[in-house]
Amino acid sequence: MLKVLRNPRSSTLNSCILQNLCGSRSIASQVHSRSVLSLTNKYGVQRRYKSDTVKGHVIGIDLGTTNSCVAVMEGKTPKVIENAEGSRTTPSVVAFTADGERLVGMPAKRQAVTNAANTLSATKRLIGRKFEDAEVQKDMKNSAFKIVRASNGDAWLEAQGKMYSPSQIGAFVLMKMKETAESYLGQPVKNAVVTVPAYFNDSQRQATKDAGQIAGLNVLRVINEPTAAALAYGIDKNLFFLCSIAVYDLGGGTFDISILEIQKGVFEVKSTNGDTFLGGEDFDNALVSYLAKEFKKDQGVDLSKDVMAMQRLKEAAEKAKIELSSSVQVNLTVDASGPKHLNIKLSRSQFENLVADHIKRTVEPCKKAIKDADVKISDIQEVILVGGMTRMPKVQQQVQEIFKKMPSKSVNPDEAVAVGAAIQVSFAGGVLAGDVTDVLLLDVTPLSLGIETLGGVFTKLITKNTTIPTKKSQVFSTAADGQTQVEIKVFQGEREMANDNKLLGQFSLVGIPPAPRGVPQIEVTFDIDANGIVHVSARDRATGKEQNIVIQSSGGLSKDEIENMIKNAEKYAEQDKIKKETVEVVNQAEGIIHDTEAKMEEFKSQLPEEEVTNIKKRIEEVRQLISNKDQESPETLRKATQELQQSSLKLFEAAYKKMANERQGSQSSSESTSESSSETTDEKEKKEDKN
Repeated sequence: MLKVLRNPRSSTLNSCILQNLCGSRSIASQVHSRSVLSLTNKYGVQRRYKSDTVKGHVIGIDLGTTNSCVAVMEGKTPKVIENAEGSRTTPSVVAFTADGERLVGMPAKRQAVTNAANTLSATKRLIGRKFEDAEVQKDMKNSAFKIVRASNGDAWLEAQGKMYSPSQIGAFVLMKMKETAESYLGQPVKNAVVTVPAYFNDSQRQATKDAGQIAGLNVLRVINEPTAAALAYGIDKNLFFLCSIAVYDLGGGTFDISILEIQKGVFEVKSTNGDTFLGGEDFDNALVSYLAKEFKKDQGVDLSKDVMAMQRLKEAAEKAKIELSSSVQVNLTVDASGPKHLNIKLSRSQFENLVADHIKRTVEPCKKAIKDADVKISDIQEVILVGGMTRMPKVQQQVQEIFKKMPSKSVNPDEAVAVGAAIQVSFAGGVLAGDVTDVLLLDVTPLSLGIETLGGVFTKLITKNTTIPTKKSQVFSTAADGQTQVEIKVFQGEREMANDNKLLGQFSLVGIPPAPRGVPQIEVTFDIDANGIVHVSARDRATGKEQNIVIQSSGGLSKDEIENMIKNAEKYAEQDKIKKETVEVVNQAEGIIHDTEAKMEEFKSQLPEEEVTNIKKRIEEVRQLISNKDQESPETLRKATQELQQSSLKLFEAAYKKMANERQGSQSSSESTSESSSETTDEKEKKEDKN
């Protein structure tokens, strides 16, 4: 276990304090040495960093839950590429046929009714997630295909008797995007920028990069979807004055809200929030459930057990949802090849009532993002709509109510993210290759990151909404005498105690030379790259030994986990504060006990036995309070600790005075003896002179 390092200049009996010897070093305006980026500072002065490492075309891909899109930069202009079917977007659907053929996109979607169990859609919602996640279990109830548990506990998929990870399915879609781009460009493509929801955690980002690797792509950068949309919105606007915008992104599977500031080509994300399990799929499922109930009521037939019938309902629901954005009423018709013919009229208001709760779920994240960005609603000049669900009039009305202004429809909600990714290609290819020279993107990390320290306290090294890339180091020490190794546990969240947050990974630093506790200096460094992926290292300053970890994709944070981290941080703020105070007081008390007992042993010959007995009694009382710390208040522990500290200080002060007096007495006695000896010698010499 690690403890925060004491101030080496403080008294040995002082309380432990946090030291940050290296400080925080923000490197948001830096890029890898093999990149090119033109930075424009507030005075309009540009600095250019150049390299020729990135060669060939770099594509921007929006890997969506429902649909995906690919774009490329043609000079300074982003171009959305049509697929083989002539569409600018491709369904994120993968199917496996009985004869072993793999279908991707529209061909897969067309045969979903007849091959529902082997047609995989909306698998992005499962990427980086554990099988036991509540959202995964909920998804299983609405899924025609099998969601199974992998050996590592992750949620995987089964089709035609084979298991696939969500990253693999995502890779098949990315391969389709890659092929689409190669067909248009007439040459192979290796490099790409891929988008992810802003509220994706580290595991989900890693899983997305894995998908790119499986697809044969070198993913140069993972960019947040709302940020990409903001780039698409602002790239052709010469915004000399500071402009604050909100990007409301409600897509097929996730919801994101980001607040950004744009000025002179600098795009700075101020805050982000969202819900990684809210989107068009939930709207579809709500309508499917309603239709199934209506059919059972009218016809007496339960369709929920009929996979083919439910797939037909889903297709009808998706079509109706789209039509109701422009029509006030639709007729839902499913042909008679199913159990019975279905023909239901559905009004826009009926549909809005069915999904009202889903729309309301976007309100709270928006409020939190505004608060975290430290802006007023009136400060936000534009609200950009992104994602297919923002075409729904009721959603637009909700956005207007939140931000007190009409949202902007200046970007294509289906293509904006891919266009932004292509512009971000400008960082990884265009700007790096010199095509775009006046754009700087500053993104943020959605949740705080830190480690567990003595007493189970969560010590944050990087707080949420910190601009990335970023790097921060902090020095810790050992918690026990002779400790030769420390375990570093990396957590993500907002609670005060480590166990209340999400454990991302752990590793050990071994080979620390034995020394008294508090002496070794262990430097822990957190490094978040531009993709939002976390690298953690620990180094013993004395020996130079170092150990590090890249947080791997072992399962993603669920929506509830992410939301609960923040909600519980607010709800249990006082409880967390008491826990933290208790741990800090206990750490202080144990330090004082340790130092007092060591000094008592060192100066035992100088200390009055009665005083030593009293100190030992106080030590025992404090130890008793520590053993019952869960029942005692921090104030009680603090008072007893302070009394022990004062008593020990007085005792050792008396011991120091006694030692000083003894030294002074010894010196005086020595001088007196010397003088006496000198007088005797003088008298003897006088007698000899007389004789």
